[in-house]
Amino acid sequence: MDAVVKTGGYNAQQRHVVDDDSKVGEARRAAQNLANFDFDLEMAGKVSIAVTELANNLMRHAGGGELLVQVLGSEESPTLELLAIDRGPGMSDIGRCMTDGYSTGGTTGNGLGAVRRLASDFDIFSAPGQGTIVMARFGAKPKLRYGAINLCLPGEIECGDAWSLVEGPDGIGMFVVDGLGHGAPAAEAAQAGIEAFMVDPLAQPQDILLRASATMSKTRGGAAACARITHDGAVSYAGIGNISGTLVSETASQGLASHNGTLGMPLRRIHQLEYRREPGSLVVMHSDGLTTRWTLKDRADLLAHHPAIVAAMLYRDQSRNRDDATVVVLA
Repeated sequence: MDAVVKTGGYNAQQRHVVDDDSKVGEARRAAQNLANFDFDLEMAGKVSIAVTELANNLMRHAGGGELLVQVLGSEESPTLELLAIDRGPGMSDIGRCMTDGYSTGGTTGNGLGAVRRLASDFDIFSAPGQGTIVMARFGAKPKLRYGAINLCLPGEIECGDAWSLVEGPDGIGMFVVDGLGHGAPAAEAAQAGIEAFMVDPLAQPQDILLRASATMSKTRGGAAACARITHDGAVSYAGIGNISGTLVSETASQGLASHNGTLGMPLRRIHQLEYRREPGSLVVMHSDGLTTRWTLKDRADLLAHHPAIVAAMLYRDQSRNRDDATVVVLA
C-alpha cells in the first residue's frame, strides 16, 4: 500500500497571509526551511524562487492573498505543494501571463512561466471576477490525483483535523477526522483516529470507525468519516458526526450519509452505506470548518482542473474562519 500523505509531524499546512511586501520574504524563508527537511539544496532553491514569484503575484496583481505550503507523500517519496489563492480580478488571458517576461517585477524568475518550468506538477485556474488559484508541486509526482487543505483555526498552533489517503491493490481508503474543540487536545484525538485508520486502511469503513472509536476513547473524541473506493467504482462509506462526503460530477452531486454521534463515546452500531462512483467524478470529504452549502454543478470549467485547485476553491469560498478546516478531493 502507498500512503500519499504524511500522517504525523507536519501534516497541517503552513498558511501565509500575503498582505504586505514584507510577507513575501517571510513566506519564502518558511517554505525554504520546510523544503530543506525533505529535499536537496537545488530543490529548495526552486521552491524559494517559486514562492517569491507567487507571493509577488498576490501583492502586485490581486492586492494580497494566501500562500499555503505543505509536504505530501511518503517519507520515501515526498512532494512539496504550494497553493497561491486570491480573490483578485482574475486573468482574461492566462496564456499571456504564462509567457517569459511577464513578471511580477523585482523577482529572480520570470513570473508564472518560471514557476511552471520549475515545478514537477502545475495547474492554474483564473477567470475575470473569480480570482486566481495556482498550484505548484515539487519533488515526486503522486500517481493519484488528489488535493487537500488542512489548516488550523487562526491563532492555534496544532490542527484538530487530520486526514489520510492510502492506495492499495484493491482500491483507495480515505479518512477525515475532526477532534472535538481546537488546539492540542483536539489534535491528539484526531491523530488517534488516524492511527486507527492506518492499522488497515482498506478494511470496511464501519470496522475502521469502530476501531477509531475505541482508540479515541482515551481522548476527548470527535467526528470522522471513512470511504473505501474500489477500482470498479464501488464506494463504501461510513461516518459519525459532522464530516461531509459528496460524489461530484459535472451534472450531479450525491451526498454520502453520516450519522449522529461522537467517536470515543459509546456507540450502538455504525451503519455503512454503498454507492456507485461515475467515471470521472470526484470524491469530496470535509470537516465542518467548511459550510455544506456549496455546489459544483455546472462548473465544468473548475472540475476540469487538478483536484488541488478544487480543494483550494472550496476552502477559499466556503471556510467558516472560526474552526479548523480540512477538505480532501480525490479524482
